Order: sequence, then C-alpha cells, then structure tokens
Amino acid sequence: MDSQGFRDAAATAIDDSEFRYSLKSLLLSSTSGNFTNTNTVASYYDNLDDRNVVSTVEPGYLRKLLPSEAPVEGEAWTDIHKDIEGKILPGITHWQHPGFHAFFPCATSFPSILGELYSAALSGACFNWICSPAVTELETIVLDWLAKVLGLPECYLSTGPTRGGGVIQGSASEAVLTAMVAARDKYLRETVPLEQFPEGSEAREDAIAHKRSKMVALATTATHSSTKKASIILGVRFHTIAVHADTGYSLTGPVLAKTLAELRARGLEPFFMTATMGTTDTCAVDDFAGIVSTLKSDPVHPAGTPGELWVHIDAAYAGSALVLPSVREQVSISLIENFHSFDMNMHKWLLTNFDASCLFVRDRNWFIQALTINQAVYGNKASEGGLVTDYREWQIPLGRRFRSLKIWFVLRNYGVKGLQSYISRTLKLGEEFADSLKSRPDLFEILTGPNFALTVFRVAGKEQGKSDEELNALTKAVCEKINASGRMWVTSTVLDGRFAIRMVTSVSTTEKEHVDRAWKILVEAAEEVVKA
Repeated sequence: MDSQGFRDAAATAIDDSEFRYSLKSLLLSSTSGNFTNTNTVASYYDNLDDRNVVSTVEPGYLRKLLPSEAPVEGEAWTDIHKDIEGKILPGITHWQHPGFHAFFPCATSFPSILGELYSAALSGACFNWICSPAVTELETIVLDWLAKVLGLPECYLSTGPTRGGGVIQGSASEAVLTAMVAARDKYLRETVPLEQFPEGSEAREDAIAHKRSKMVALATTATHSSTKKASIILGVRFHTIAVHADTGYSLTGPVLAKTLAELRARGLEPFFMTATMGTTDTCAVDDFAGIVSTLKSDPVHPAGTPGELWVHIDAAYAGSALVLPSVREQVSISLIENFHSFDMNMHKWLLTNFDASCLFVRDRNWFIQALTINQAVYGNKASEGGLVTDYREWQIPLGRRFRSLKIWFVLRNYGVKGLQSYISRTLKLGEEFADSLKSRPDLFEILTGPNFALTVFRVAGKEQGKSDEELNALTKAVCEKINASGRMWVTSTVLDGRFAIRMVTSVSTTEKEHVDRAWKILVEAAEEVVKA
C-alpha cells in the first residue's frame, strides 16, 4: 500500500464530524478533499528523506516550549496540530528514514497504521475472552497464520499436538521475562518434592526458597541484555557464557556442556537459557543442532525429563527472515521443536508498528500454571468451562490491547509473497553494501556479515602495522563523522576489544539509491579521517 492508497483507506474509515475532520487533517494531505495541511501522516512519509535522520535538539528542549501546566480550557485542534511540526518533530529521530542504518529497524506500514487506528477506536482492556471475543480469537488465528508463514514446527500452533500457541507481547524483553517465569515455575514443580510439605506451610516455602537460591539462568556475551534483566527481576542467579570470533560469536554444544558441568560442580542448578537467532551485535545464530545434542545427552537432566533446561529462542529481529524457506533451512528452524519457547518481533522487520512481539510456546499449560491468578470479578461461563483462551494467563500484565488487528491487516495486505519480496530486497541491499566494503580493502575490514542485512566492519590497517587501539580511534572518528552528516545514522559495537560500525539495510523505505548514498558518505569520511 502506498501513501495514496493509505489516504483512500483512511478516508473510508472516517466521516465528516468535527472530530473526524481533525482526524482527516492528521492522516491525509492536501491531495485529499478540501484539506490544505502538509503536516500529515501521509505527507510525512512522502517527504521523509528531506529530513535529517537524527534529532539534534538539546536535552530539556521541550520543557522550554511547552507551558508548565495543562490548559484550563480546551484548545482548537488546528493549534494542537501545528505544534506537531513545530515542537514535536524536531525531537524525533526518524526510524522510518531511508538513511536509518542504526540498531535494528522499528518497522511500520500503512496497513499497520490503519490497524492501530481501528484498535484505538475499539479500545478495551481485553484480558478475558468475554471482554471482546474477536480480540482473543483473532489473536489466536493470526498467530497460527504467522507460525505457518515462518515455518515453525506444529507444536507451536494452537491446533498443534502439544497444545502450544502464540501470544502478542509488548517486546522481546517482556517475552523473555514471561518465558523465564514459566520456566522457573516448571523447574520448581519438577524438582521440589512439594508433596512432602503441607500446603501453605513455612517448611514448604523454605524448600522453595532454598531451591530458588541455587537456580541460574544462562545467556551468552552476545545475548540481548533482557535475559539478565529478567533474572534480576525474578531474583535468580545469572551466568554469562563467553562467545568469540572463532565460533562466529555463536553458542556451541560443547561450550554449553562445559558450562552446565561447571555450574553444577559449584552446586548451582541451570534452569533457563536464551539462545539467539540473530544476536544484537552481529546477527549470529547459535548452534541449534549442537544445543539439542548436548541437552539430549545431558547426564543430569536430559531434555524431556523433569528438571530439563528450558530453552527460549530470541529471534526478535532475524526471525522475520524465516518467511524465506532458504533461511529456515540455513538456521535449521525445525530443530526448535526441541525447545520450549520462541519469540520474534514483527515490529522490527515485518512491517508492523510497535508493539507486536510474537511469543510462541510449545505447551500453553506452562504459561497458564505459572501466571494464572483468579479473582471473582473475572468469572464468566466461557472461561470457567475451559472453552476459550484467556490471554491474561499468558502474560505479566492483566489488560491488553487489540494488537492482532494490525498484524491481520499486514498479513492480508502484503500476503506471504509480498513479505518475502520485501525481506529478500533488504537482504540483497545488505549483500551489495558488503560487496562495496570488499571493493575497498585499503579502507575497510569486515568483521562479520552480511548477516540478515547487517554488516559489521571497521577501518582497515592491521596489515599496515596499526594497532587495535589506533584502528579503534580511526573507526570511532569515521562513525562520528558520518553520523554528523545528518543524512544517515549508524551505531557501533565492540567485538573482542575491536570498535566496529554496524550498518543495517532493512528499513522498509531504504532503496539502493540510499545505500549508494550511504556508501559515498562513508568513503568520503573514511578517506578524510585516514588522511588526517
């Protein structure tokens, strides 16, 4: 859907009352009806490349522009609307900008925006099926659709053999926390002899507390920080497994086996681990086959037995690439039937605006047993009869939004082929950028990639006798210089002490001309810095 298609679709959703006139003035542009505004959602996207990528305001800029108190009398929409351009947009870093090559993308599209509009209109705290049956049922259906689009094993479908299914979370961090709560509860049920203690007794609580003091969650040095944060929130230990360049910054089976043995020798009990498809720094993929082999042969708690290690797959960004059968084969996605949960963010690379983190679990009862708290006010015949899904039992919060609507719109409007075409195009842009780097070995050294439209590189010079410290300083200077241009934005990382630039080409608005422009800016900056 292009901007004109969005204007037409938005116009069909609203009419001519005063409020809806204001809504039209926000959504549409001067080409629609009698509206003369250029400060609209549609025109914002039409002219996005004319803006600088990153906001240049100083901290505290907005307090100087706004009153210290809310207005006593309501203001006209025209006055509010003009302040979007004058006061808000100067403080916006434009994540949809074609020159945004930083972090990972935070995707959206016109169908997604329309879904968000309808969701806001149908607002409700839809924690139970009865609160709005369509909200629950559409979520179940579209997440089954998505699981099939991504090629996930049947055990992650709501109709699958293990009674799994999907639930929309706010972020991958929330998904990790939810999975870890369920893993902790499952491990305690399976390893503490609760039948020996009376319900509610102090002895029972002491036994659980003692066991929890020994439990440890695992992640690697390349894993997203959300696993460590979840362990802090839950009050369990956390252990980091070091990964390095010799394994492509991925976790291998032998390294995991060694870690488990060492932790157990210290009297600790590993209960949860995050493995990653597409790590934050380099988009590395952990060795799923090696992890499966190690856990199946684990001498203490083999996979499938009580006390097994819960494995959560964080595919927040790269999981979107599973729309391509070639990627599924590349990462051996079928192996995740051996794991417990899987999460990917449609709001990163699959054209759906934040928040749309899609968490799948192999057995829904693991969530329900850990997260169900009943209160009389929640009671209804459908829930009590076990006839429906109540997603409040699959998440940390109680209330929830109608987030599945925008996913439904995106999947229907683009179709599987449209999503595949989009992902393939952005992957190709990443490969072409990497080829450009390779064409200038005198200036650049690729450290990793291209992996999932991400290439990590630094200024070259090792062969000329420059130290890592010197190369780090040069690369940092280049990074700062290209970001100062305003026409593009990249972020950095440090790999085994080497400062590096991360270049992502997966923003939906980015085309070849924008990658070529970024390459030109990069070369000019590098040549100037190296010469100086």
